[in-house]
Amino acid sequence: MTNIRVKTRITDMLGIEKPIIQAAMGWIARSQLSSAVSNAGGMGIIETSSGELDAIREEILKMRDLTDKPFGVNIAQAFVRDPKILDFIIDQGIKFVTTSAGDPTKYTTQLKQAGLTVFHVVPNLKGALKAVEAGVDGLIVEGGEGGGFKNADDVSSMVLIPQVCEAVNVPIVAAGGIMDGRSMAAAMALGAEGVLMGTRILSAIESPVHQNWKDAIIKADSTDTVFLNRTGPGPALRALRTERSTRILNEGSANIFSEFQDTQAVYFGGDLEAGIALTGQVAGRIKETKSVKQIFDETLTEFGEVTGRLAALSTH
Repeated sequence: MTNIRVKTRITDMLGIEKPIIQAAMGWIARSQLSSAVSNAGGMGIIETSSGELDAIREEILKMRDLTDKPFGVNIAQAFVRDPKILDFIIDQGIKFVTTSAGDPTKYTTQLKQAGLTVFHVVPNLKGALKAVEAGVDGLIVEGGEGGGFKNADDVSSMVLIPQVCEAVNVPIVAAGGIMDGRSMAAAMALGAEGVLMGTRILSAIESPVHQNWKDAIIKADSTDTVFLNRTGPGPALRALRTERSTRILNEGSANIFSEFQDTQAVYFGGDLEAGIALTGQVAGRIKETKSVKQIFDETLTEFGEVTGRLAALSTH
């Protein structure tokens, strides 16, 4: 158990012990995984991008049985199929929402008026400024090395995070390439006050995805992801390098969403060629499957070691 405590505006605002937020991965970010994140002191997030709101309602109820710690819900706006989703989330008594894949002006005012804390996911400075103008409480600033759906004109975390931090006053959560205390310390040095983990948590023991996907992450090098669909139509994305994703990289896809029709076979059946396994470049640094608690405890311990070493370098 680590004794390191990191107190930032993120921990104060969200009421969490560790400034670590879990990525809102479709079908994956549900109670089994998200409760483990909350119980480990981070912010567990329930996804809605699957569009299965009846199932999501049950997952939120399960969360309340599995944890008494804070958790939130993500609204991936590009995938919203039910316009009543806001009322649904507000009615569930959710206090924290992340919005992504869309215009921050669409839902922020209504969510804020209902008393929720709202963070918006942004891939560039322009998006960050628009979200702050829309009234969000914080930003999740996502570099292009992260897995999942991306802006076609991707910017690395090393460039993007300080650029946004210099331009806005709201607290920043760094996303993309974060998996341990070393990368968390780097993000904080760039100006962030919290971090978001996707691929690292995807590979955790509590993650519901098939072991084949976890094993592929553990075996992967940092070059074993591909950036697909940069010229469209539809969103760009970063995924695990497989025969299928390599074909899409080389030949393109007339409809990138059609590549996700067999998502269940990929995610839970372990057939990584049946679709697309969204994975970040940080897979190249993940060498072992661990529990969420172990990941978080080791992250905070290493964070303390790194920041202590950096402090010792300073002379006056």
